Amino acid sequence: MQDDPEPTSVDATPTNDSAAEELSNDPIDDALWNDPVAETLSEAVGAQGRDAFADVYGSHMTDYPPGRVALCVTDLARGRQLAAAAKQADPGIDLSRLDLYRCSYAERTLVAALDKINTADDQGRLLGFPLYSSWLPPDASGVVVNTTAQGAASQALRDRLAALTGGIPVTVVHDTSAIPIPA
Repeated sequence: MQDDPEPTSVDATPTNDSAAEELSNDPIDDALWNDPVAETLSEAVGAQGRDAFADVYGSHMTDYPPGRVALCVTDLARGRQLAAAAKQADPGIDLSRLDLYRCSYAERTLVAALDKINTADDQGRLLGFPLYSSWLPPDASGVVVNTTAQGAASQALRDRLAALTGGIPVTVVHDTSAIPIPA
């Protein structure tokens, strides 16, 4: 039995393999469905990342680009070990479709930072500014907090968020599309 090729890493350029070529190039159709082979791979690396490799797992994205999976890890050597563990757990996955990228933070570190922000707020507010939502960016580079335009412009709010997260970068935005409609 032939071994699968190693997953590619940071400087890799994804290739056009047959599964990617089979996609219709219709942005509406392709946006609705992930490539099934990439989805299976994504599920396998996600399971390992959130369990045995949570210390290095940042995030993963399916069909990024189509037919491939991007896996963000804090340590590329451990990322390759994660990929090998995923293959051992699910021998049917195709590691040649996996691209490894270095990220700044593990998902569990960023989730802990979000928890600190969410528990420090006072009824959805911090320093008087409403916190509408918060999330992790797909590249695991920090956290994002959505507030009012005044909150987004407030250096005091930025400083408080940085103190709460222990220096993990916090991007403060004013995104009106995510603001709840008053009852």
